[in-house]
Amino acid sequence: MAGLLSRTLTIIKAKYSKLLNRAENPNETLDYSYEQMLQQLQNVKRGVADVVTAKKRLELQTQKLEQSVVTLESQARQAVAANREDLARQALEKKAAVQQQLQGLDAQVKELGDQQEKLVAGQQQLEAKIESFRSQKEVIKAQYSAAEAQVRIGEAATGIGTHMADTGMAIQRAKDKTEELQARASAIDELTAAGSLEDFTSSDTQLDRELASISASSQVDSELAKLKAEVGAGGDTKGIAAGDATEEPAKQ
Repeated sequence: MAGLLSRTLTIIKAKYSKLLNRAENPNETLDYSYEQMLQQLQNVKRGVADVVTAKKRLELQTQKLEQSVVTLESQARQAVAANREDLARQALEKKAAVQQQLQGLDAQVKELGDQQEKLVAGQQQLEAKIESFRSQKEVIKAQYSAAEAQVRIGEAATGIGTHMADTGMAIQRAKDKTEELQARASAIDELTAAGSLEDFTSSDTQLDRELASISASSQVDSELAKLKAEVGAGGDTKGIAAGDATEEPAKQ
């Protein structure tokens, strides 16, 4: 059962993949891929902007803490001058705590700076890759369009295209129907002449046509006999004329 299910899934995937290949337009696929790369570039740029913003905030905080260090050190000096060692100690303790915060902020600023450099380098690489892909995309699209046009021209010239094939089949069907009608017309004429079919457009009946045929045949026989008699009579007259011509010199 598991083998049958696996085979079924394989067939379905193969059919689906073939269907997708037929529906896929390379130009549309390339344009979509280019749009996705541009979206990735925008995400990287936003990431760089976020890192720079965070680093700027830390730098501002660092400046405030540095000012606080200067202020606390000044207060400590004033307390010592006023013989207030306790106040001077408190100011120095706060100064030490602020300096520790500054060290942590400096580390964070440095880390953000490193991230910014990496993101900027990645952004530059991605921009170069996108530009290269864009140029290659346009070349491939132009080649695909040219190949597609060449195929269409070839199909139209050789008649193997879908439209031309339909046109060729229509012409062949028209020829077949014409030949069929011509053969049918010839058969009707032949059967009508033989008397097998009655011409309903004529007022003559079958009997009338047969009598007319007999009359025509008798007329032909009569005319033929008349011609034979005329030809025979003409031959005898020529013979007599010839005999008279030979006897006249003997009488002299």
